[in-house]
Amino acid sequence: MVSSGATSTNGGGNPIGKLLGMGFWVQGFRCFPWLIVNFFLKDGLNVDPSTLQVLQSSANLPMVGKPIYGLISDAVYISGQHRVPYIALGAFLQAVSWLAIAISPPSMKILTFSLFLLLGNLGASIAEVANDAIVAEMSKRPQSSTKSSGSLQSFVWIASSLGGVLGNLLGGIAIGRIDSKSLFMFFGFLLALQFFLTISVRESSLGLPKSPSVGIKKQLSELSVALRKPKIAFSISWFAASYAIIPALTGTMFFYQTEYLKIHSSVLGISKVFGQVAMLLWGIIYNKHLKSIPPRKIISAIQVTMAIFMFSDFLFVRGFYRQLGVPDSLYVIIFSGLLEVLFFFKILPFMILVAQLCPPGCEGSVMAFLMSAVALSLIVSGYLGVALASFIKVTASDFSRLPLGLLIQAACTLLPVYWSSCIPDYVKSEGKKKD
Repeated sequence: MVSSGATSTNGGGNPIGKLLGMGFWVQGFRCFPWLIVNFFLKDGLNVDPSTLQVLQSSANLPMVGKPIYGLISDAVYISGQHRVPYIALGAFLQAVSWLAIAISPPSMKILTFSLFLLLGNLGASIAEVANDAIVAEMSKRPQSSTKSSGSLQSFVWIASSLGGVLGNLLGGIAIGRIDSKSLFMFFGFLLALQFFLTISVRESSLGLPKSPSVGIKKQLSELSVALRKPKIAFSISWFAASYAIIPALTGTMFFYQTEYLKIHSSVLGISKVFGQVAMLLWGIIYNKHLKSIPPRKIISAIQVTMAIFMFSDFLFVRGFYRQLGVPDSLYVIIFSGLLEVLFFFKILPFMILVAQLCPPGCEGSVMAFLMSAVALSLIVSGYLGVALASFIKVTASDFSRLPLGLLIQAACTLLPVYWSSCIPDYVKSEGKKKD
C-alpha cells in the first residue's frame, strides 16, 4: 500500500512507480517512431508538406475520443480493475499497429499506413487516459498534500521526458542507417514488453483510493456537473483555444529544414533531444521552485515566450542569424528544439491546477476531457497551418513567403494572453487559497 503521494514516485519496489514510470516513459519514447514516420512519408511515400501535416494532424483523431475512454475506465471494471486493464489494452493495440506497419509490403498505400497510425494512436490514447487517471486519483488521496501531488506529476513528467530524450536520440542516429521497417518492428516489440509487464501488475497493489463502481450514465452526469463549474469550464476553454488559434507550420518547417537547408536527420534528432532535455529540466525546476507561482502568471509567461521564439524563427528564415555567423544547424538544435517543447511546458502546471479543481470520482473523465480538448485543438492548429501555407503560397520548393507565415503565427500566439483571466490566479492548497 502506498503511504503517500511522495512515496508513490519512488520506483524501487513500488508497483505504482514501476507502472507509471514505464507507462509515461513509453509515452515519451513514442517520438522515436514518429520521427521516422516524417522521413518515411517524405522520402518513402513522396508526400508534400501540406499532405504530411494533414496526415500528422489526422492521425491524432483518436485522441479526441479520450473523454469516452475516460468514462468507460471510470465506470467499467474488468476483473475488479478499472485502470491497469486499459493500460494493457492500449499497449496491445499499439504493438499490433506498429508490428503491422513493420511487416507490410513496400507497396503499402498511404491510406493503409494512415489506418495503422490511427490504430496506434487509439491504443496510445486509451493507455494515456488510464495513466493520467491514476495520477489524478493519487493526487486526491486524503493524506497527500498538494506538494506530494505535484511531486507525482513531476515524476511522470520526468519519466516521459527521459523517454523522449532517448527516443529522439536513437531516432536521429538510426534514420538513414537502419531500415525504417526494422525500427518500427523494434518499437512494436517494446510495446509488447510493456503489455506483458502491465498484465503482471494487480491494481490492488497500487494503493489507489477506493471508489464504488458506477454506471456510465451516472459518470457522464458527474462529468457534466464538473464541466459546468466555471473555474474548470473557463480554464479548459482557454487552454484549448490557446493551442487551436495558432496555425502550425511544422510540416512546412520540416521541409524547409531538410529540403532547402539540407539539415541532416541526426541534427533534427539532436534538436529534439535538446528539447526533451529542456522538458526534463522544466519538470524538475517547476517542482522545486515554481509550484507556488499562480498558474495564470506562469502559463501566460510561457505563451509570450512561445511568440518570441516564433518571431526568432522569422529572423532565422530571413537569414538574420546566418549573417551573425550562427550556423543553421546550431539554430535548429537550440531554438527549434526549444520551441517544439514550449508548446507543452504549460501542460504541467495546468494539469496540476485541474487535478486540484476536479471533483472526486471523475478524475479520469475530467483529465481525459482536458487532453481530448488539447488533441482537438492541435488538430485544428495543424489544419489552420495547412490553410495558411496555402494562402501565402508556400510549397515544397518555394519558401519565399514563409517569413510572413511565421509573423502571422507569432501574432496569433499572443492573442490568448489577453483572455488569460479565465485561469484561476491562485494555487489551491489544502482547501485554502495560496497567494
